[in-house]
Amino acid sequence: MAYWPHLYLLIFILALWVLEKRFPKFMERFEENLLVLVISSIMVVSFGQVIARYAFNTGWVAALEFNTVMFSWLILLGMSYGIKTGSHLGVDILLNAVPKGTAKVLSLIGAAGAMLYGLILLDSTWVAMLGIDVRGGAIEYWYKMWRIGLGQEELRYPAFMVEAFDIQPRVHRWLVLVILPISLALLAYRSLQAFLAIATGKRDMLISGHEAQELVEENKGALKD
Repeated sequence: MAYWPHLYLLIFILALWVLEKRFPKFMERFEENLLVLVISSIMVVSFGQVIARYAFNTGWVAALEFNTVMFSWLILLGMSYGIKTGSHLGVDILLNAVPKGTAKVLSLIGAAGAMLYGLILLDSTWVAMLGIDVRGGAIEYWYKMWRIGLGQEELRYPAFMVEAFDIQPRVHRWLVLVILPISLALLAYRSLQAFLAIATGKRDMLISGHEAQELVEENKGALKD
């Protein structure tokens, strides 16, 4: 397997780090807006399908596949965003029961585990070098799709693009699956950021364990009236 995808991912992460250092507010809004755009596209297509189906007895053939792809993009991008913002729900009963120092160590282990999880799924070649019988990963799978050039089942390029660029009618699968290596690289990167933040005392834990408790406190007197 060629290693240029690894290089591009490394450049992407370095560029992201530089942009977040120089334009923190813009990059934060950009990531949020990207997730909103993905959610909005699912809503618009779903609503449009209902109208088209029941009002005009027609519809977009690729609507289900489009929504499936977008929903997977939402989940994959949301993994790293949840770690970045500390919005992943988790059980913190153990962290609250042990001394602060121990809780910090456990939180560091959690962040390191999340980072290793992302790196293993991204490319397990380095794990195989340790003598563990494992192979494959998101980069290898994406590269295979890129070489083969398979298309999606229903998603099609616009006709003018097919004619202008002389490409196949079906949207390339590697274009849809590019989110796999990108999202896992982001997961590893955000987990590393969280690890450093916990180690330096800027953050307590990887998860947001008190969200349910805070909601209960906020709405404690809601039913009294």
